[in-house]
Amino acid sequence: MGRIIYVIGHKNPDADSVVAATAYAELKRALGMTEARAARAGAANPQTQYIFSRFSVELPEFVPDLVPKVEYYLSGQTPTVRRDIPLWEALALMEQVERKVLPIVDDQGRYRSMLHYGAFARNILAKINPHKKAVIPTSISHLLSTLQAQPIVVCGEDELFKARIVVAALETGSFTEHLHGEPLENTVVIVGDREDVQRTAIESGVRALVVTNGNTVSKELRGLAQERRVSVLVSPYDTSSTSLLIIYSTPVWTMGDDTVPTVRLRDSLSSARAAIAASPSRAVAVVDDEGRVVSVFAEGDLINEPNIELILVDHNEMSLAVEGIDNYSILEVIDHHRIGDLTTKHPITFLNRVVGSTSTIVANLYRESRVPLPKPIASILLCGILSDTLVLRSVTTTDVDHETAGYLSDITDLDIEVLGRDIMASASAAARLPVEDMIRLDMKEYEASGEKITVGQIEVTNNDEILERAQEIISALQSLRARSGLYLAALIATDVTRLSSLLFIDADREFIAHIGYPKASQGVYVLKDILSRKKQVMPAVFEILEKATTA
Repeated sequence: MGRIIYVIGHKNPDADSVVAATAYAELKRALGMTEARAARAGAANPQTQYIFSRFSVELPEFVPDLVPKVEYYLSGQTPTVRRDIPLWEALALMEQVERKVLPIVDDQGRYRSMLHYGAFARNILAKINPHKKAVIPTSISHLLSTLQAQPIVVCGEDELFKARIVVAALETGSFTEHLHGEPLENTVVIVGDREDVQRTAIESGVRALVVTNGNTVSKELRGLAQERRVSVLVSPYDTSSTSLLIIYSTPVWTMGDDTVPTVRLRDSLSSARAAIAASPSRAVAVVDDEGRVVSVFAEGDLINEPNIELILVDHNEMSLAVEGIDNYSILEVIDHHRIGDLTTKHPITFLNRVVGSTSTIVANLYRESRVPLPKPIASILLCGILSDTLVLRSVTTTDVDHETAGYLSDITDLDIEVLGRDIMASASAAARLPVEDMIRLDMKEYEASGEKITVGQIEVTNNDEILERAQEIISALQSLRARSGLYLAALIATDVTRLSSLLFIDADREFIAHIGYPKASQGVYVLKDILSRKKQVMPAVFEILEKATTA
């Protein structure tokens, strides 16, 4: 996985957050930051889905969390070896690429075992034990490749067999007696230029005759070998080197360690650390969902800098950010909210403007950078502004929002009022969502007066519809509060037709006692002429919270 710069909004994102991330990532790529990639930290709400579908723009990648994962710390791809290649070739590759481990894979690239020096030493010692006859799984093709031998007669080239090696060091009579004590169909005889031994081996019907030092066999013996189906190979090496190399002709899988665990790209760094600690080579293969090897993760990779960096849009508070953000460098922040508790290790670009929408800021960054706005991007930016300002009617709306919306309307040929009605109508689908999904739409978390609270917001076209689900919503807020240990959990339902809101809330009794809004029913309050969570609801909530917690 190469370097990625995620442009990402807050958790439980609204349309403005997703639009701003998409458009700003597009701008950064146009300006040469090719690694920039839009992301979203939560599900797209109905309004966002409508906007992106209407203008045929792909939704950003869903990144539910940024808890450190294996894929964020990989240093690059690692070569693999097919399980059937000779060990000698695999070891040569390890030396060439300067790796201490090599994953062994099947023909589809799926992990089978790990070749490492510990496993190699253990298995090779078992093959050359002087107290036990060596049996080497190999084939004629593996022998040819490892010995760089000249084929004279080749039979059953690719058939794997359990080779028993016999070196013709005895005089002919003793050799013949010894030879017939072996399973001839699996015996490989190594001999020099002794024609009598060559003949005996061929007549006996051994599996293969390997002639050393570049010597060959007579035409008569060649014919006999073809008749008896004995493979004859000419090794360019002397007898001792040939004997040693034959051991290395075994398929690499016979030397692999199949006890070494694997990790997946999305596995957490903590689980990968445990797997590495359990591996004899302090390295494990990284596999994809189909089990194909994509890299190797070694002990040294645990201290790598992650290949993820971040640009935050539409928020600057840790409580609103995707989980795990503190593990990565933040390069920029583009926002229109209050300054929160975000801290960084290095100086960054921090752009915070008093406007009604982050989409307003991003649209003007295109203009300031003299980068033409693609029509689909201009269209969703206009939607982002209209969504976050309730079609320019929210108290957060500024002259800059009006001017920017007018500019985007001109270049897209979209009517602001007509488009605004369509966007608001699409938002009303939120009132029909499962209640657990509804209360999490655009839900933001805050810390104030030493307490944790969450406040979500949805737009509807008629608050009567949402009032019918009041008890269901209050029950869901109670469950959320209990599960998460919150002081307060609330949902604002904003009627974009009547330009007023309802507040559904479950909180500590001291807080409830200080609420001064008209009460519609248990846990439900009427917020007449109130539309903005940021400028109208949250200042009041913080004030009540301070009174309730200090009383």
